[in-house]
Amino acid sequence: MDDEQIVKARLKDLAERAYRQNVYTYSNFLTPAELTFLEELKEDIRHIPFSTFGGGEACDRQMVGFGSEALFGYESKFPISIVKVEPLIEKFSDQLNHRDFLGAIMNLGIERSIIGDILVKDGKRAYIYCSDSIADFICENLLKIKHTNVRCTVMELSEDLAELRPEFKDISVVVASPRFDAIVAGVTKLSRNDALNLFKAKKVTLNGRLCEKNSITIKDGDTFSLRGYGKYIYEGCGNETRKGRVYVHLKQYV
Repeated sequence: MDDEQIVKARLKDLAERAYRQNVYTYSNFLTPAELTFLEELKEDIRHIPFSTFGGGEACDRQMVGFGSEALFGYESKFPISIVKVEPLIEKFSDQLNHRDFLGAIMNLGIERSIIGDILVKDGKRAYIYCSDSIADFICENLLKIKHTNVRCTVMELSEDLAELRPEFKDISVVVASPRFDAIVAGVTKLSRNDALNLFKAKKVTLNGRLCEKNSITIKDGDTFSLRGYGKYIYEGCGNETRKGRVYVHLKQYV
């Protein structure tokens, strides 16, 4: 079986178990590509309701939960924790990026599928969305990232999580047309052909799902991610230039 068949079989098994046993079941964190497989299974699992959640606003990696209060008669929450990682002494901290935090976690022998998004703030600290089952292990064992000694705490969901809210900056790019591939080329400053290669390499997601249709026109409010280039919210087109090109307005996650 290839990876797609394995993921689909696992999701169908979770759906059937929830339906037969009247209990909520949850997947590990799925990538945007794997979440696309879920869309392809809708007809096969239409007898059981499901929802997806990554732990916070606009998370790309999300769990799938099968079941509902209407069906089972009780509520359940996704088994997701948030671990805050910060330097013990900030003035001696390295400048850290997403790869640094993820690499340190993987070095603990943790499977990638039980780690969701990692939100890095100011190059010093990060918030790790993870399965409940691994949160305490991370806190006990993640002690250093590069040369920086760190401490980890599991955040109480009752806390004010204002720091987890995304921050944006407004940008505008001039593109040949409002087609998705033209917008991607404008944002990345790549040629049209190189932008097409991002689609072919499955590095483009639209509203949390893998997107390989480069010629579509996206809608106001759509969110898209370009692996290696960031995440954006499309806010529509503005005026045309004298040469017939158009201004595209975006919010970029920072």
